[in-house]
Amino acid sequence: MTLTNQDVVELTAWRRKLHQHPEISNEEEVTASEVVDFLADTGADQVLTGLGGHGVAVIYDSGKTGPTVMFRSELDALPIHELSDVPHSSLVPGKSHMCGHEGHTAILAALGRQLGRKRPARGRVVLMFQPAEETGNGAAGVVADPRFGEIAPDFAFSLHNLPGVPFGEVRLKTGVVNCASRGMRIVLNGKTAHSSMPETGISPMLAVSRLMPMLTELGNGTFANDDFGMVTVTHVTMGEAVFGIAPGVAEVWATLRTRRDDHMANLCASAEALVTQIATDHRLSPQYDYHEIFVASVNQPEAVKHLRRALDEEGILHSEDNLPMRASEDFGVFGHNAASAMFFLGAGERHPALHNPDYDFPDDLIPIGSRVFMRTMRNLLGG
Repeated sequence: MTLTNQDVVELTAWRRKLHQHPEISNEEEVTASEVVDFLADTGADQVLTGLGGHGVAVIYDSGKTGPTVMFRSELDALPIHELSDVPHSSLVPGKSHMCGHEGHTAILAALGRQLGRKRPARGRVVLMFQPAEETGNGAAGVVADPRFGEIAPDFAFSLHNLPGVPFGEVRLKTGVVNCASRGMRIVLNGKTAHSSMPETGISPMLAVSRLMPMLTELGNGTFANDDFGMVTVTHVTMGEAVFGIAPGVAEVWATLRTRRDDHMANLCASAEALVTQIATDHRLSPQYDYHEIFVASVNQPEAVKHLRRALDEEGILHSEDNLPMRASEDFGVFGHNAASAMFFLGAGERHPALHNPDYDFPDDLIPIGSRVFMRTMRNLLGG
């Protein structure tokens, strides 16, 4: 079963429509409705909506005993203003699909087109259109939804396009492929003062100037080793934007990153101890909390074996180059209850990078990605 030329034309046009109407994490209501409408005529056996927010699961059931195989894409866009001259550029100021999630969604829709014409010989296929990947709460929200128990996949697969890799080539390996990460928001509370008498207040200025470099120094190891840790200061504010007030409060945001989930707790503890010590030294009251928490994405051997077989049978070049990646990806949550793996599909060596304002998903990846997923599905479920 393959896509027809008309399928490719319609999927490309739909991908570009989604690109023009981006919705950021936790706001993907219209995008979710677009998915349901686009796949309506495929005759899915069950459609679940509102999963973990705006998630959609489209299920194709053979009616016969067998494994449940899930393929996942993401729905959300980014808060980035698009700077490109493509005719289908974003119509929403300050929001755009600069990570290619609408392209991944089109790849899953391509599977739906084909499954509508021919079901698997056994088991079920679940097309999971997941919300809120960029903020790290989407996959966790889907899994926590009581209705996810109706899906309970045995296998979970996903892909991500990857600029910098030759077009159409694949990167795939067993083990960690994306780091664990989380955002740490630190607040240092002191006391304001008149700027002519700063000694009457308690300023966080010196504490912030010490804290920023010392946070980054908490990183350890090299990225090639499992003990790798990294801290990146991403945002700082202090006081009010006026000349007459010495500051009394500051915020420092930092991203903590490790290759392994079990090392994240140690890095957090070290960062918290550092914040407490510096705050104490400068008579400040510290607070901290965590946001956008991503677990590590770990490809499991059995799932990788099925992807490699599909790639070989489809004649697609693949290697382990460029993996693992420092960037985070919340697909790893699905691997806690299923044999899961993600591969990375080359978007071209000179293609604009992900999250760049001039990025656009290459439409010619739609049939390539769908071929890999369809072959994987047929190998597991027949048909």
